[in-house]
Amino acid sequence: MEFTKLLENLLHASSEILPIQVEVIIEDCFFHPAGAEEKQAGNHNSASPIAPETWEAWFSHWLEVLHLDLSPIQAYELSLRLTTNAEIQGLNAQYRQKDQPTDVLAFAALEVDSPRLEAIDEPLYLGDIIISVETAQVQAQGHTLEQELAWLAAHALLHLLGWDHPTEEELLAMLQKQSWLLRQVGIIAPLY
Repeated sequence: MEFTKLLENLLHASSEILPIQVEVIIEDCFFHPAGAEEKQAGNHNSASPIAPETWEAWFSHWLEVLHLDLSPIQAYELSLRLTTNAEIQGLNAQYRQKDQPTDVLAFAALEVDSPRLEAIDEPLYLGDIIISVETAQVQAQGHTLEQELAWLAAHALLHLLGWDHPTEEELLAMLQKQSWLLRQVGIIAPLY
């Protein structure tokens, strides 16, 4: 009897809240580079371990469990680019003045103290996430590439939402939040 009442309350509450919708624009320049169809024999990249629908489901769920409430219509958009070390090194040099590859970059579209938008009828753009699959492959020692890519995506999403880690305490808090986000989608966080 109590379970039935709890289920009814949850269903009623969820009908009053707009479901979060996330559109993830994926640019796969690693697993499916432009022109790969013409040079299949020479393509050294394997199939992507994560389907586009899975990326979208992860980001949607993460934003839901984070209780994101920035868009009045609960619709968000972000871009995800899977790329090579060479490309991410160029971006890292251009935007962070670090001429070396890195595992992930996040370019937030929102300012931390930006005002809440009241009258918007289209998805709120959160920003861009760029992941070097080559670096992720190297870092995926003792765990799968899928786990590593999810770990990096969760890290970058937190950056898009204003998280940062200039101190050890803030880094630890962010890493704990990343682990929590991965558990929310059934993934065990990598151990480093």
